[in-house]
Amino acid sequence: MKSFIYFILIIFSVTLNAQEKTTKNPVDITSVVTMDNTIKTLYNVISGEIGKKRDWNQFKYLFHPDAKLIAAGKDVNGETKISYMKPDDYIKNSGKWLETNGFFEKEIHRTVNTFGNMAHVFSTYECFYNVTDKKPFMRGINSIQLWNDGKRWWIINLYWTQETRDNPIPEAFLTK
Repeated sequence: MKSFIYFILIIFSVTLNAQEKTTKNPVDITSVVTMDNTIKTLYNVISGEIGKKRDWNQFKYLFHPDAKLIAAGKDVNGETKISYMKPDDYIKNSGKWLETNGFFEKEIHRTVNTFGNMAHVFSTYECFYNVTDKKPFMRGINSIQLWNDGKRWWIINLYWTQETRDNPIPEAFLTK
């Protein structure tokens, strides 16, 4: 009987702990119901004025537990490099910079290919330091792979590269 009471107390404690965690940092579960909401939330959650804390709990909620964020570009020596990250790595590497400098990433064009429960999105973006900036300081393309498990959309991979003089964004992926 004593062990049963301890078991019930442990379950009760774990349940309270879980409820406390979800009420402290609730996520918008509607953000992943559609592919469009998932992508819009991705852009919205990393964007904000200088000093604005990002909702990293919501950011992580978009990604499948095995998801990768993959940055491609050139290093300081001009060599082509690729960097693989988990969502927590991205937050650690970029979170403070986004908040310190202000950052708004806006989607300007999207192409979508789907087959069954998988989708591939090419999403062209422009980046600004401030919401009122007229000229972007950077542009590029996000290649987003998504999977629908029958209940929600998960970002499986987010792979991006920036536009450069040697690698301009093709007209087909710009605003029409």
